[in-house]
Amino acid sequence: MKKIIIINGPNLNLLGKREGNIYGDISLEDIKIKCEKKSNELKIKLFFCQSNNEGDLINYIHSAQNEFDGIIINPAALTHTSIALLDALRAIDKPKVEIHLSNIYNREDYRKKSLTSEGVNGLICGFGSQSYILAMEAISKLI
Repeated sequence: MKKIIIINGPNLNLLGKREGNIYGDISLEDIKIKCEKKSNELKIKLFFCQSNNEGDLINYIHSAQNEFDGIIINPAALTHTSIALLDALRAIDKPKVEIHLSNIYNREDYRKKSLTSEGVNGLICGFGSQSYILAMEAISKLI
């Protein structure tokens, strides 16, 4: 059975409580439930995690080399600032998809550049929680 990890970055634990006009009213727990349902359909074993700590996110990425067949990552604000996450993604020789709830190219100028996307196979953004489902479909084909 294929195994994937979905890694969620800083402040995503506040989904459903923050900036609903941008991120919607769905919680991260609700997104996890949707992803678990989709993983059953795709016959994929799923590990879903979140951290506000960049080092934890790097450790999750590193774990993928030996424990998972692919990575889906929503690096959140670290998308635009973290060379460390980019380096970690580049170091892993597995399929990787970056996702965002909002369309980062339709936001503030500083959010329009994704440093981390240089280390992944593809980027899905702007579809709200559906971005996760689209990424799961994509990663299942890439594995």
